[in-house]
Amino acid sequence: MSAIRSTTEPGGGNDMAQAAIDTIRTLSMDAVLKAHSGHVGAPLGLAPVAYTVWTEFLRTDPAQPDWPNRDRFVLSVGHGSMLLYSVLHLAGVEEIDADGKKTGKPAVSLDDIKSFRQLSSKTPGHPEYRMTTGVETTTGPLGQGCGNSVGMALAERYLAARYNKPEATIFDHDVIVLCGDGDMMEGVSSEAASLAGHLKLSNLCWIYDNNRVSIEGHTDLAFSEDVAERFRAYGWKTLHVSDGNDLDAIRKAVAEFRQTDDRPTLIVVDTIIGYGLQKQQGTAKAHGEAFNAEDVAGAKRFYGWPEDQSFLVPDGVKEGFRAAVEERGRAAREKWEADFERYRSAHPELAAEVEAMRRGKLVEGWDKDIPSFETDAKGVASRDAGGKVLNAIAAKVPYLVGGSADLAPSNKTLINGDVGSFGPGNYGGRNLHFGIREHAMGAIANGMALTYLKAYASTFLVFSDYMRAPVRLSAIMELPVIWVFTHDSIGVGEDGPTHQPIEQMMSLRAIPGLNTIRPADANETAEAWRVAMEQTHEPAALILSRQPLPTLDRSKYAAASGLKRGAYILAGSASERPDVILLGTGSEISLCIEAHEKLVAEGVKSRVVSMPSWHLFEKQDQAYRDEVLPPDVMARVAVEQGGSLGWDRYSGAKGAKVVMTTFGASAPIAKLQEKFGFTVDNVLKLAREQLAAGRS
Repeated sequence: MSAIRSTTEPGGGNDMAQAAIDTIRTLSMDAVLKAHSGHVGAPLGLAPVAYTVWTEFLRTDPAQPDWPNRDRFVLSVGHGSMLLYSVLHLAGVEEIDADGKKTGKPAVSLDDIKSFRQLSSKTPGHPEYRMTTGVETTTGPLGQGCGNSVGMALAERYLAARYNKPEATIFDHDVIVLCGDGDMMEGVSSEAASLAGHLKLSNLCWIYDNNRVSIEGHTDLAFSEDVAERFRAYGWKTLHVSDGNDLDAIRKAVAEFRQTDDRPTLIVVDTIIGYGLQKQQGTAKAHGEAFNAEDVAGAKRFYGWPEDQSFLVPDGVKEGFRAAVEERGRAAREKWEADFERYRSAHPELAAEVEAMRRGKLVEGWDKDIPSFETDAKGVASRDAGGKVLNAIAAKVPYLVGGSADLAPSNKTLINGDVGSFGPGNYGGRNLHFGIREHAMGAIANGMALTYLKAYASTFLVFSDYMRAPVRLSAIMELPVIWVFTHDSIGVGEDGPTHQPIEQMMSLRAIPGLNTIRPADANETAEAWRVAMEQTHEPAALILSRQPLPTLDRSKYAAASGLKRGAYILAGSASERPDVILLGTGSEISLCIEAHEKLVAEGVKSRVVSMPSWHLFEKQDQAYRDEVLPPDVMARVAVEQGGSLGWDRYSGAKGAKVVMTTFGASAPIAKLQEKFGFTVDNVLKLAREQLAAGRS
């Protein structure tokens, strides 16, 4: 592979291009060497690609890095984070705070680079959204950045369809991704690429770092397919750059992407991993194994770089790099701002929506039509109630967009009316059809949320296992995605153990920052949606039933608004110390209520506590928690059709639990409930045993 070749390099000629590219490389090496940790292989091989994309194509303004119509740059190969940090430093991207205000600091300073992978630094081991200005999404788990990018591109198409007018283009940005062999192997990228090709997202470009090396060795060990041919089958345009140092070829390929308007683009770039490290380049050693000062000196000598200097940014390099980015980006941003001011006058309601989206706010009156449900002993499945609530909200919040993994009729997540389905002929459609691609659906929903939409995604609860990684990442990134998981228990019945969730609810509750909510009836379901919509920095997982749940008499029992506090006293006196507490969630609350009424008839001071969200309950002050669950009342019975893990926190070590300790079975729901003890008689039996043990 040759050294840098370019004949028409803007802003300083070939020497300046070479200096900037080698600055990216040497900053990356010096940072990894100082940290004694990190991955330098990708930054050394991809530096020419990053340089070309940023200085010649990317429409972004370093002085206003949150400009809504900026192009999105995604480093899906997050282990190569020093590539991004070096570029953000050279581009002079300015730091903004959580409110979008400038702090007066650079997004990534040279001192930040010297603090690579250190505690509380702005240069963590993998790029983290909200931590470092200019990082568009958290990447690291391979394939997630690719999936996010499809959500970003999809969101741009929806926003353009809704908000652009003949006299004003509000959204027309592109999404450019750097990905690698690991991304190509992970199934989530294949799922996402398949959907992107089907949707003809021509604003999406993946640049594939084809260095043919992974951690264990050459990719021939496990990967021999023709990637370009695979993507052509997906419906992508594919281009090939045979020399990753050939700036003219890189430039030509990216320019061709920009001219393509009927499909996404994959650019395969042949690179040498660890380019310049004489002992490691082109081998698995360049991926993540330690190298020493002598290796770095050899690489610098190969580049023609001063061997005795670390973290060197030659005079003029940063200035030239920023000027190339800023000149194009600032002009585009200023034109957009002028256009938007005129747009605000011509289309005030639409402009208000755009501004609300940017701030993560909801339009006024968004919840005024959320239904309340009348008392009904037969009741309604919480999935059905959820569908009614979703549609009431969607009518008021046009940027609430989402769908299901081919299960919308079962999940009840279709938005009704004339909103239509999102697709090449209708990018303004609000119903997304993700196909049977749960993993990609999760990553795409995160990308949508990163591009202003209020995103929701749905499947059966048992299949949340297929998408745990993006659900976890939504919590890490503090994205208010709404995950709708239906068919929440053995109530699925005859479908049997493969479809009956057991441990999934506890698995979701274990994710820090994820608000897992399992409502007990239709009115709690309405409150659950209200809470989920109002969240700005937390995702929510709504756990909904297939089977009908009795709609409780709220004139007799406490208001469903208690859900906002996570747990509340549903039945029994709040001012009187109870003899026994029955606590549960979802469909099992009706069992608790029936048992409670029988206990009260026997003269027992019984209390029912509905606990739809452990997450919210743990946020309450100790006084409230003690009010709901008095510490000195140890006679307790917890009832939930899920795994037992975690219930000891609320039932107490000696409290009774009616939970699942095995997988389910294929049978009608009534037979299953009897088999596994989810009956009023069993709850009563355990409550009486608790009382007899004198635990009150």
